[in-house]
Amino acid sequence: MNVKELDREACKLAFETLGLVSFEAVLDAEQVRELRQDCLDWIDLCTEYQIRYGINDAGDGTAHQAVGRGDSIDRFLDSHLFHEALSVFFDGGPYALNACTPVGGFPEADIYIHRIHRDVGSFIPGYALRTNMLVMLDDFTEENGATWVLPGSHHYRDKPDDEVFDRYSHQLLGKAGTVVLFNSYVWHRGGLNRTGKNRTALTLSFGRPFLKPQMDYARMLGDEYAEGLAPLTRQVLGYNCRVPTSHKEWYRLPSERLYQAGQG
Repeated sequence: MNVKELDREACKLAFETLGLVSFEAVLDAEQVRELRQDCLDWIDLCTEYQIRYGINDAGDGTAHQAVGRGDSIDRFLDSHLFHEALSVFFDGGPYALNACTPVGGFPEADIYIHRIHRDVGSFIPGYALRTNMLVMLDDFTEENGATWVLPGSHHYRDKPDDEVFDRYSHQLLGKAGTVVLFNSYVWHRGGLNRTGKNRTALTLSFGRPFLKPQMDYARMLGDEYAEGLAPLTRQVLGYNCRVPTSHKEWYRLPSERLYQAGQG
């Protein structure tokens, strides 16, 4: 699908029926290169955290909440290249960043993302609560374990058994720079990388503003970071849907409130 000349009706139909829409090789080679390197840098940083705090012994090849270093990931978020497609998913309503997770896709790695799962716990049938974004920063191939998805499974309350998933799922194959949006209710899993090279990706999710994100980005980044941000970037990073922590923060003029009108 063409992200710059989006067929909104086709996009809406794909979200409703398959639960996903794909944009082939939409990022240029330089952007892919920068994003790939910054994702791997974030993985190195978060590996140190994982080891330091006893999460594991050597890192799991992922990073979490990779926002705020002034790198290409921040620039990607600020570009809002997929805003129109996200608006189709959310029926024109506001949305905010829920998670930002680089994945290294290291050879022979077998971690939590390789088990059948979906990325949201609550299930409200027929309601567009949250969507995932998969940014391919290496070619996604059968050999290197491209992500497996079960199309249409955003309508399933319960996890499909392995036999059903294996029979009807298919891999998200694509060139580096391809981006796939899929309903967070879609059941999916990572494939095992049988090559000697990484399958690097940036995975993000966006949800309704009232949905609690994995990280309080506005509090993490602070008010100074927000100065000069575009209005849409402020929205996406959660500055318009903050939760007050005192009566002083609660009793503000409407224009200064932490939880702005229209957020749901």
